[in-house]
Amino acid sequence: MRATQLAAFEQQASACLVIDPFNNRINYANLAARHLLDFAEGEITGIAATDLFRDQLPTLVSLTQAILEQGRHWASDITCYQRHGDPLLLEVDGSRLDDGDHSLIILNIANQETLTEQREKAEALRHHRGGIRRWKSIENIFQEIERENALILSAAGEGIYGVDAGGKTTFINPAGEAMLGYKAEELIGRDIHNVIHHSHDDGRPYPSKTCPIYAAFADGEVHFVDNEVFWRKDGSPINVEYTSTPIEDNGELVGAVVIFRDISDRKESETKLRNALAEVEALRHRLEQENAYLLEEIRNEHDYKEIVGQSAAILNVIRQIDLVAPTDANVLISGESGTGKELIARAIHESSARCKRPLIRVNCASIPRELFESEFFGHIKGAFTGAIADRAGRFELADGGTLFLDEVGEIPLELQSKLLRVLQEQQFERVGDNHTRRVDVRIIAATNRDLKQEASRQRFREDLYFRLNVFPIESVPLRNRIEDIPLLTNHFVKRASEKFNKPSVQLSHANIHQLQRYPWPGNIRELMNVTERAVILSQGDRLRFDLPDEISAAPQQVPIQNKSSMDIIDEDERLRQDRHNIINALRVAKGKIFGNDGAAQLLGIKPTTLNSRLQKYGINKHEYA
Repeated sequence: MRATQLAAFEQQASACLVIDPFNNRINYANLAARHLLDFAEGEITGIAATDLFRDQLPTLVSLTQAILEQGRHWASDITCYQRHGDPLLLEVDGSRLDDGDHSLIILNIANQETLTEQREKAEALRHHRGGIRRWKSIENIFQEIERENALILSAAGEGIYGVDAGGKTTFINPAGEAMLGYKAEELIGRDIHNVIHHSHDDGRPYPSKTCPIYAAFADGEVHFVDNEVFWRKDGSPINVEYTSTPIEDNGELVGAVVIFRDISDRKESETKLRNALAEVEALRHRLEQENAYLLEEIRNEHDYKEIVGQSAAILNVIRQIDLVAPTDANVLISGESGTGKELIARAIHESSARCKRPLIRVNCASIPRELFESEFFGHIKGAFTGAIADRAGRFELADGGTLFLDEVGEIPLELQSKLLRVLQEQQFERVGDNHTRRVDVRIIAATNRDLKQEASRQRFREDLYFRLNVFPIESVPLRNRIEDIPLLTNHFVKRASEKFNKPSVQLSHANIHQLQRYPWPGNIRELMNVTERAVILSQGDRLRFDLPDEISAAPQQVPIQNKSSMDIIDEDERLRQDRHNIINALRVAKGKIFGNDGAAQLLGIKPTTLNSRLQKYGINKHEYA
């Protein structure tokens, strides 16, 4: 607004407010308005208009829309609040002021009580001067007002009805009839509370003594309610907000007028919004959990990024992946540690229709018994000591995707039944919660044990074995696919050179011959570690692979496909050699399992896998510390 306009408003005798309806802001209040509302200069400018009018929001919105559309509008009986919170009943005359990009609203406000006193005094003076003729004129005026009110009642879009002090209906307008399904003659003279307001929306009785409508003509206060129901003639509820205003006659409360509005659409929109917000919050929480999981996965770098190899054994595995990936069948991947079971699981997931959802990995061997349920199914806040917040489990995170159960054979027998139930029913409850959650999860499991044999020895549940073993895949050990060693080693050399910023080097025939002679008890994981170490130690364009002396020094044997000419050992001998190899690694590492120069690193396997083998072979690491 221009300075000349502000100066004019400041000097007006009537109280004046300038409101920005689009930003809900009081832009200016003149001296008379500040005096009326008990604000000092500068205190009222900038506050929200809804703070000034508080519980009058529906009336304020209606008035604002009328002013913006029609250019001018008038309203009475609008309550605003003074600076210290005292209510003030106003008469408001509003007009639109076009100011640049958008319009402002000018409200001329007047104290209703002061206006009434002034009008009564003026009216009494006129009556005194006019005599009996004037009184007759006033009677005609009231008759005209009654006629005009009848027209207003008929034209109003809100439902309006009146009740006397006994709760009996005195009138109802056409909009009220339409909303409630009753004709006026069906309601007039009846206790309207017992007809349309007898129960809450959940069916609980609503005694008339607690009804705000009845309270209006008992305490003389205006009652506004924005969340109740009236009952239609057909027995269906209608969501309403209403205002019950008391009527006085010569200082005596004789009844009330009720104005009500159907807010069913608004309630439906609010419900949809709440549901949408709840869904957004649930998705946000789920994404936070998934992000936390993915960060954990990033920290634990994958052993491989793609399946490498052209041997008949690996091509057979790829064919099996192609067959099972498009289905939702459970897959059991078996094989020695380090053979790439997780890589196969990832290939199945990424080739399936679930690839847009996450592959959630669980190392079953690393989960303590007491945290098994929480890890798999989640928990709610306070479910146990340390549960300081709700937490989604792995099944919930994998909903719509794939759950990879690595080392599934390590799950304690007494906990396998809980896992089986969820696999069968695809539903579970978080620890401490009684709310059942449904999930759609595909299971891929991996093990280095013979689960069929474990089941026959009652060390693994047979029904769980059959549930997992729908489509078995054997992960081939590296010693049975030595023709893939050159491809794998070249792949790891390239990755290691980029990782450690080393110049590119080429494998020699001697390197390949040396690598193919070694039996690789740690399989591909051991080959990757040996290759990285060779790249780090490389000088120029030559690679030197550091393999155990007793094996690399053995007589050279050219790799051929004729298995009859290869050394073959039985399972007992392989287990004996594996146990002996682990003991040697513990001696070198002085009993240390984790970290650099630990036994797990020397063997090229995960510390958790080594711990499992120590238990399997009954080896006490402390004997070698």
